[in-house]
Amino acid sequence: MPGITAGYALCGSFCTIAESVKQLEILKKNKINLIPIMSEVVYNTDNRFNKADDLRERVVGITENQIIHSITGAEPIGPKKLLDVLIVSPCTGNTLAKIANGITDSSVTMAVKAHLRNNRPVVLGIATNDALGASAVNIGKLLNTKNIYFIPFGQDDPKGKNNSLIADFDKTLETMFAALSGEQLQPILINKQ
Repeated sequence: MPGITAGYALCGSFCTIAESVKQLEILKKNKINLIPIMSEVVYNTDNRFNKADDLRERVVGITENQIIHSITGAEPIGPKKLLDVLIVSPCTGNTLAKIANGITDSSVTMAVKAHLRNNRPVVLGIATNDALGASAVNIGKLLNTKNIYFIPFGQDDPKGKNNSLIADFDKTLETMFAALSGEQLQPILINKQ
């Protein structure tokens, strides 16, 4: 499917960002035009996994596009129909809850809202320690929401973090293609061990 433009949004699951950014490289190698989006927290925060400046530089280098990192920057995604598909990966429990409940208070949630108004697919790559706890209701709600698709996910540490789920980021490209065809990649529940 040549000529695809994908938004790629990064949220603050800092320990999984490096794994997710590898998917940007794979998408780029597959000739996907990438529009990077970062939550304000990811855009501005140094943490034990990334320096914000280094992460921004790497993402711009891969995508060859400037990063959308504000609500006002993300808003034109809808009216200008900028994207064919929007990937939010990693998608934190916080962002998941906001998407499920229509809260638009960040660059990423505005990008999702703006993109969904065009009836186009949003792909979520969840990474949250409370997925089988407080976030479970939001996952259930979004599994039944039109134009929302999930990168297959599973428990990453059932004994140490029994409520935690993480997407199989290596299935990002395959999930994106399925979503563009209106299908959820199956199986959605996988064994991460």
